[in-house]
Formats: sequence, C-alpha cells, structure tokens
Amino acid sequence: MSTHVYVKFLDKSEVTGFLQQTLDPDAENLGLLIADSQEQRTLALQDICYIKFYGAPSLAESFNDDEFFEDVYTVTDELFHLRLRKKNNSTRGFYGYPTDLTSDYSCIFFTVKGLNRRRKDKPLGEFLWQMGLIGPDELNEALNDQKKLRSRRLGEIITDNTDISQATVDETIHTARNDARRSQLRVGDILMEAGLVTKEQVEEALALQEQGKRKRIGAILVERGLITEQQLLSALARKFGLRVVDLEQSPPDRSAIKSLPREIVERMQVLPIEAGPGHMVVATSTPTDPTISENLHFATNRRIELVVASASQIAAVITSHFETLEDSVEDLIENLDELDVIIDEGHELETVTETDSKVINLVNKVLIDAHKRGASDIHFEPSMGTQPLKIRYRKDGLCYTVHQIAPAYKAAIISRIKIISKLDIAEHRRPQSGKILLMHNKQRIEYRVEITPTVGSQEDAVLRVLSAAHIFPLEDLGFTHRNLSAFRSLLTKPYGIILCVGPTGSGKTTSLHSGLAEINAPDRKIWTAEDPVEITQAGLRQVQVNAKIGFTFEQALRSFLRADPDVIMIGEMRDTSTAKTAIGASLTGHLVLSTLHTNNAPETIARLIEMGTDPYNFGNAMLGILAQRLVLRLCDHCKASYNPSPAEYEELVDAYGRELFTQHKMPEYSADLILMKATGCNECDGRGYSGRVAVHELMINSPAIRKAIKQNLSVDDLREQAMSEGMHTLRMDGIQKIFAGETDLRQLNRVTT
Repeated sequence: MSTHVYVKFLDKSEVTGFLQQTLDPDAENLGLLIADSQEQRTLALQDICYIKFYGAPSLAESFNDDEFFEDVYTVTDELFHLRLRKKNNSTRGFYGYPTDLTSDYSCIFFTVKGLNRRRKDKPLGEFLWQMGLIGPDELNEALNDQKKLRSRRLGEIITDNTDISQATVDETIHTARNDARRSQLRVGDILMEAGLVTKEQVEEALALQEQGKRKRIGAILVERGLITEQQLLSALARKFGLRVVDLEQSPPDRSAIKSLPREIVERMQVLPIEAGPGHMVVATSTPTDPTISENLHFATNRRIELVVASASQIAAVITSHFETLEDSVEDLIENLDELDVIIDEGHELETVTETDSKVINLVNKVLIDAHKRGASDIHFEPSMGTQPLKIRYRKDGLCYTVHQIAPAYKAAIISRIKIISKLDIAEHRRPQSGKILLMHNKQRIEYRVEITPTVGSQEDAVLRVLSAAHIFPLEDLGFTHRNLSAFRSLLTKPYGIILCVGPTGSGKTTSLHSGLAEINAPDRKIWTAEDPVEITQAGLRQVQVNAKIGFTFEQALRSFLRADPDVIMIGEMRDTSTAKTAIGASLTGHLVLSTLHTNNAPETIARLIEMGTDPYNFGNAMLGILAQRLVLRLCDHCKASYNPSPAEYEELVDAYGRELFTQHKMPEYSADLILMKATGCNECDGRGYSGRVAVHELMINSPAIRKAIKQNLSVDDLREQAMSEGMHTLRMDGIQKIFAGETDLRQLNRVTT
C-alpha cells in the first residue's frame, strides 16, 4: 500500500503524494506519485529538507534508554520538538517522532542537508544535576538502582520476600530446565510445582518486578531522600514547560472530577481540575509518561492539557472526593424521584410507598431510575470488605457508575432483589436466574435477573431492563436505501429462512421484531420462540422457552409446525437439531426468521455447514443473511463539522477498500469535504455521543451464491461473490455513515475489523 507523505525541499517548495516504495535513506532518489496531478516523479534526496509521513502519532510505548527528546531546527526556518531513537539513524539523515497527539504525522525523516541545528533535551537526572539539586555521585547511584530494578529476576524477588534461600531457588530452576518435559515452564510455575511458593506469592512477586521495571529516576531520587517531591515537581514542570498547581490552595472543580470515570482516575492517578466541551485540564505527578495524554484523549475525545501536582495531593483529593460520592441511603432515596410502585411477588401485590424500609425504597427507586434513563442493564456490584456497593447502568452499550452505597447495605440490597425476583435468599454459592415484574404509572416493566456468586463471599446482581426494548420502524434502523429495499423484499417471500447475525447486544432481536412488525397482519399467523421475550407485539403468538424443564427452541419449533403457522421466529439457532428443523420448516412453506452468533454474513454459511446442516438444503432455503453491529451515534446537539486531514481521509479510503471506494463514487477529498466529530455537551453528559446507529451487511441469495453454498466454497469466495453482486461489508456501510455525519471512525473501529 502506498505511503502518503509531505515533502519539503531545501528551497522551501513543497509537494504531497504517495511513495511508490519504502523509503531508503541511503538511496539517491525516491519515486513519488503526486497527489494532485497523479504524475509520477523522481525526487533527488539531496534536494529534500525533510519528508513527513502522514498518519496518527503513536505515543503508546513508554520511553526507554534508547530514546530522547530533541529540538530540530531546519534550513527552512522550522522548529520541531521530537522524540528520537539512537538506533534509527543513517549517514544521510534520521527519523523523528512527534510528542503531540494532535500532530498530523506519525514520523519525519530529516536529511543531513536539511538541518540547521539540533538541541538535545537533557535527561531528567542531568537536568536535576544542572539545577544543583543533586550531585554526580548521587545521580550515578540512583541510575544504578534503576538498572538493578529493571533487570531484577523473579527468583531474586521471591528470595527477598520469603524464607527460601537463593541456592534453593537456583537449584530448583536448574533441575527443571534440564528436564525436557518441563524446560518450557516459567520460573513461577516451576517454583509452584516444587511446592516452594503459592500462586499468590508468585503474583505478588510479578507485580513487584513490573513496578521495578517502570520505576522512574525521579521517584528513586525522592525515595533515597536526595530531593523532595516538590523539588521534583518543579523540575519536571520547568523541563516540560508545564505549570505547577497546588491542589490545597486551589481545589479542583468537583464537576470537573466527574468528567472522568472513577476507574480511570484511580487507575492512572490523575485528576481533572477543569473540563470544557472539547478541552480538559488534568493534574498528574508523572508528566514524563507519554501514555497519559494519549489514553485520556482516547477516553474523552477532548484535547488534554497536563499540569503538574504532587502525587500525595492527587491521591488525597481522589480519596476525599470518591468517599463523599458514597451515597447515603437516605440521600439517595431523597434524590431519586418519588414513586408509587406495585411489584408482583406471587399471589399478592405489595404496594410500596416512601414510608416503607430504606432498602425496599432504594431498590425500587433504582429500578425506576434506570428505566427512566433508558438503561438496558443495571449492575449491582458489591466489593469486598469495607468497600461500597457500586451500582452501574449500561446505556448505549457502555457501563457507567451512578451510585455507591455504604457497605452495610450490601447484603440487604442483594437479598431484596432475590425476594422480589422469587429466588432463594439462603443460596449464596450457586448462580440463580429470576424475573421482576413491576407496575409504574400504569406501565408494566419487566427485569430479567441474574445472581452470580463472586469472590469474598459476595454476590453480583445484573438486571436486564426488558421494557427498554421496543419496536422501531424499519426506516429508523439505519438501513441504507439499498439494504432497506432488499430486506423488505425478503420479508414478502412466502417461505425461506432469513438470518440476523452478530454478537450479543448488536440489536439482532430488535431488527427481527421490526421485520415482523412490517408483515404483521390479521391474515398471517406468526409464532415466536424467545429466551427471554424482550419485545411484545399485538398479533404475535409469543412463547418463552425454558431449558430447565426441557422446553427448548427445537421443541417450540416442532410445536409451532403443528399449530398452523405462516411465519416463525426462533430467538436463536443454538444447536444443530434446531438449525436443521428450522431449515426444514422453511422448505415446507414457512417463512422462518432466526439469529446466530457469527461475525458476518459469509461466515454464517460456513458456520451452519460446520454444524452439520446439509449445504444443498440450506442453499435452497436461504433468502438472505443480515449481519449488524451498533456504533455510538454522534450527539445531534453538539457534533461539530470539520475538514479532515489528508491522512484521515486516506485512512477512510483504505478501510473502505481503495478500488471499491472509487467504484462506489464515494466523496473525493477537497477543502470543502465536511465530516462531523464529537465535542460534548450537557445533553450527552460530555461524551459527544448519544444513542446508537446500526451498520449492516446484507447478503442476498442468488443462483451464483446458491451454487457456491452447495459446492461448499470458502468464506472468501462467498464474500467475493456477494460483493460482486452489490453487498456492502459492515465497514463499508459504517464508512458511508461516517460521511453522512452519523458516527466516526473511532466508534466503527470498536465494533468492526
């Protein structure tokens, strides 16, 4: 694949294009396809100042001893602040890598002739030495400590932390290495096998080893008492041009702290102190870590400005803030909406009012609150010891924490959920499944409950809010015009099988129910078998299967065939017998719809044949296969238009397929090309996304595909044939939605490859 580059010449002229081969710094010339004119040119390397390679910068790798910072001044009067690798040089020039995530290039090659001067950025230790904070001997001792930590062996750590001698460890490892059957075992496994250590001791030693490898020179100097933490912070701020903040004198905005999930704040030990729609100021005690800005930018889609604060102050604010976020039951009940709830607990209906117990009120109000917010799932997650009970909602496919309840209420809340879902409150060792039926404002709400034992004698409860699912018109499912017309055509067929495929949570059931709503009429008898029944429709005869009593999808399907059906929907084809029965039903005059957990449409055919279905029968029965995923939709209230960089445009072209991109007459690049990006507002809680949109891949059966199925051709052959007949892949459909301003490439990459 050609590489998109920007070339700056010594005379300050410039050109963009595509390298026709990998850059060889020792070659005299390089071939370039000019972007505007598509002219093939040969450029002399001696005339070039630098070559900029377009692409996203990567700061994921931590800096190591082979890397350093440098300011590079060119003869074209330009300055670049870069990181460089000592080994990545040539006599003709060298490569540099950006330190700024907003850069539009992944690296630059500078020629020797293009340089004016270079100024190396000093390592932190040398910087502290020149500031007079430490002496050369103290610096060398700290560097030696760092070297020892990075090369420390697991056996040495175990010896230091246990009563086992080094000689015993060495002898045990030596014996295992001489045994052909055990020579490939890791050191920790060898010592556990010998009974010298436990799994917990090995895991602790591995954690210590990893901490030692990551230990920075500044932290070592502070531990040795050679400098104070404040002196280190001042030096780091001066070195990287950052400002220092005193969190005691200037406490952060509490609303800003909420702009990052608690898990990220605690794991990375960072603290948001200011937050706007597209910008966030974050305090860190380790500005030398390049992954901080990258990870935060990825998590928030905002520009990150780092400031420096002490680790102790950051930790203190985090602890104080999240302890105060632990909701008291009284406050939580007061803050959640008033309600009048009726819960079906069997033979009697219990009316719950605000005057009843705190736990009853709390559980009921959380159930209603999740329903009102449009959550699809509620997660009750008790932690061990004195840690709080965390309540998280899943909305638009993502989980976020909404409440933290004092640990004293953990057992009572889980027991209450068991009671109203008619489960055994005395059983704590096995998983349990149940259901909650609730009436609120004359609306029936159903929750599917799953209780799962977790470590520390705890139990998690996950509730699926079934009422959150409802029927969408086919026009609202995000189909392209071609796919909508083709899918509707499939639904009008009198018999055959239609499959909707994708992972859990990709909207398969929603799509099938929308399809059934399209053909639901008094002159048609439609049966559905589901587990569970998440969406109900008038006019459908819907059945809940129950594997515990032996009532499976296959049994339901066989029963339907004796109940005069026109259309049958099977929630999932989980086994070979169900698949064979469904295919048989579709060949005997019935329209059958079902789902399958496969990645895409062509793979579905291979999967069913591997399950043992007859290729001949399936080839005759199949009408079409709809594969789909759900991606986050850009918030309509705050999404912003922008002109993408050439590198970003080329990434979209490559993801679509360059040849097909041209054939399908996709938008050409220009200064007028507009895409949309996330920014964040109050309507979307600062995320930049609200709701989801589906991307589809619809394979329609044809004589050529039917023949390929019967010949048991490969997945690649099936895909090639389907695409030649007009099928667009999931990524192609998603990129069309990117150009339509509905989502972005980041979200598409989350769900497709």
